[in-house]
Amino acid sequence: MTDTPQVKKTGRIGSGIAGPGRPKGIPNKATRQIKDMIIAALDQAGGAEYLARQAEENPGPFMTLIGKVLPMQLTGEGGDALKIEMVRRVVLDGDSND
Repeated sequence: MTDTPQVKKTGRIGSGIAGPGRPKGIPNKATRQIKDMIIAALDQAGGAEYLARQAEENPGPFMTLIGKVLPMQLTGEGGDALKIEMVRRVVLDGDSND
């Protein structure tokens, strides 16, 4: 019979147990630095004017960008529920006595 030594599980590197990690909602440094570089490049390219030009010249990629920056959950005025109104219009020809 062999005796195996007991290993104290401390949550440290090499212990086989994950540590607490980064707190939820806090981006890592690399992500923050990349976002800062993108914002700086946008500023150098002309900011809002550049984006408006891209909306005209490259509407598909621009709409993809819009989808990435819009909030995932929309709310109406004052934080109330979003109200959606559907309007159906029927257009008739001027002469309907055919």
